[in-house]
Amino acid sequence: MRSEFSALKYKKVRLMFQDEAGFGRINKPKYCWCTKGTRPSIPCHHIREYRYVYGAVEPLTGESCFLIMPRCDTICMNVFLKHLSKTYAEDKIVLVCDGAAWHKAKSLEVPPNIHLLFLPPYTPEMNPIEQIWKEIRKRGFKNELFQTLEKVINRLCDVICSISAETIKSITGRDWILSIF
Repeated sequence: MRSEFSALKYKKVRLMFQDEAGFGRINKPKYCWCTKGTRPSIPCHHIREYRYVYGAVEPLTGESCFLIMPRCDTICMNVFLKHLSKTYAEDKIVLVCDGAAWHKAKSLEVPPNIHLLFLPPYTPEMNPIEQIWKEIRKRGFKNELFQTLEKVINRLCDVICSISAETIKSITGRDWILSIF
């Protein structure tokens, strides 16, 4: 790995954490406030239409890259990796991923400026982007029905764009990560 970094000239080395999350028309009722002694009425439906957000965040700077895709598979992961590579074309990215099958598939095409590093199995708590998904759900997907999948996608775009780099840093900037750099 050392020769990879020394042989190629990059402006910056980035440590980014990657994951995917599904968002759809099916909703799960969440806690909410209501008058004492009454039970709140929360809209709920079970239409199983989803889109998946592929994301990578850098806890040190709060920079991020997100892409909404139709599935979680190797083809979509290849599209995301190409997009991430172009977004940070002058940088070397150490991309920390979980052990999903599409992260390790033989047909995965990893661009030269990205190096994949895998978390140990069954350790989602080590991936700080998991808290970004919680933040997105809290901000835009609480006790609401979406009539179309397009409205889900539009809400996703709005919420993702509303999350500042400072917010990403505060959510993902864990001491053990920040001490690396």
